[in-house]
Amino acid sequence: MSRGTLFLVVGPSGAGKDTLIRAVRAALDGDERVMFARRVVTRRGAHPTEDYETAGPDAFAARLAAGGFMLHWQAHGLEYGIPVVCAGALSRGTDVVANVSRAVVAEAAERFAPVCVIRVTAPAAVLAQRLRQRGREDPDAIAERLARIVPIPAGVRVVNIENTGTVADGARAFLAALGRGSGAVPPQTSGTVRP
Repeated sequence: MSRGTLFLVVGPSGAGKDTLIRAVRAALDGDERVMFARRVVTRRGAHPTEDYETAGPDAFAARLAAGGFMLHWQAHGLEYGIPVVCAGALSRGTDVVANVSRAVVAEAAERFAPVCVIRVTAPAAVLAQRLRQRGREDPDAIAERLARIVPIPAGVRVVNIENTGTVADGARAFLAALGRGSGAVPPQTSGTVRP
């Protein structure tokens, strides 16, 4: 049995990653060939547009020490983790879709190949507007997020989605990137999928 592909969803805050993941998860409901990772975050309370499990810092640290995460990282004063159950799914041939930091792409590519990065982007003005609407950060924090640049390591397959149309448009492009829609990117190439 071949390993599943780890699809790493990355992109700047405000690009619409969670919105597209939610739409694609609904479109693939019941498809046992794909699993959507539920991140664990040390943020208090849930945000209506994001799907994650909350954990206090001590609980997160204990889970990390016990080997409970296949990937983990720190960003913006928070801890994030992808549960280790996802690694088991990959080994059984199930594809896994995970919203991660660009900072862990190199580690993921080394440990969990095959990996494909789905990079969701939007113009800077659109990102800034979406972050302001979200209302979680002050203007300085928004500017810091927009200035953050983390390159994708060479040799990792990348599919770009410019998320400026409707959610349905973005979801179609995302499904194509997963190889489950029209216009699918061939498995060993990189490129841009347009709605």
